[in-house]
Amino acid sequence: MMRIVHLLVIAALVASAAYVYKIKFESTLRAERVARLRGEIKRERDAVAGLRAQWEMLNTPARIQALTERHLALKPVEAMQVDSLDHLPERPRPATPAEGGPDPIAALIENNKNDSLLFSRVGSAQ
Repeated sequence: MMRIVHLLVIAALVASAAYVYKIKFESTLRAERVARLRGEIKRERDAVAGLRAQWEMLNTPARIQALTERHLALKPVEAMQVDSLDHLPERPRPATPAEGGPDPIAALIENNKNDSLLFSRVGSAQ
């Protein structure tokens, strides 16, 4: 009887040792994955910092001023170029269907009503 108890205790000990080893192995794998992800995050942050620095360099006012002088033929605004709002043309009228002609949207709505009446009759007949 004692031998059976000893064998059961040894089997439980071996099973628990295997389970602990499995847990340790999985935690080691996850720790390696966390370390790898932290490295990737650091590389991405460094890349973002580099891109932000490059963006700041590209957006310096002196550089933009030099580019506009080199590529655009801009001239300063003269006082004679400014005008009052009275000289602006009137806003055009919105497009409307021809007077007395058929309204295309109303025709679509009417066709849709007729189709829905047809389908409701077909559905109620079943």
